[in-house]
Amino acid sequence: MTQMTIEALSRSIRCIPDFPKKGILFRDITTLLKDGAAFKKVIDLMAACCKGKQVDRIVVVESRGFILGSALAYKLGAGVVLIRKKGKLPGKTVSVNYDLEYGTDTLQMHADAVEPGQKVVIVDDLLATGGTSQAALQLVKKRKGKVVSILFLIELLDLKGRTKLKGYPVLSLIKY
Repeated sequence: MTQMTIEALSRSIRCIPDFPKKGILFRDITTLLKDGAAFKKVIDLMAACCKGKQVDRIVVVESRGFILGSALAYKLGAGVVLIRKKGKLPGKTVSVNYDLEYGTDTLQMHADAVEPGQKVVIVDDLLATGGTSQAALQLVKKRKGKVVSILFLIELLDLKGRTKLKGYPVLSLIKY
């Protein structure tokens, strides 16, 4: 990754102060997504992170991870696996509860989405505290998939989410 490319991508992300609540600086990737050249660069960079790995599935986390991961899966010729909040997937699922700032939530994946031994890349737009990503990782592990990489467009370094993903290769394109 060239620094110039990363800086240009970073500039294409809109910052919205006090959203969704006062004191939060929201990183809005919709401005990057509407720029075809920037979106293509992101997918090309993510694909380069997967070079040399035989990836069977791209596991995408609701909802912006769906956009990035689906484009990446297409580029790599891999299948897409959706991770959603409880009750959003039809059919048999596996579940993981995870902690939020004020309470808990549940993520689910179809039970037949990842087969034992399949090589998986988990993709989401943002690594913040790491709770959602850790839950996604647990879902893949429940199905005995092999996580070869966890990719993010953005990582918020101050929140130290990477610490919850120790032992796995974590890559983020843009760091704030």
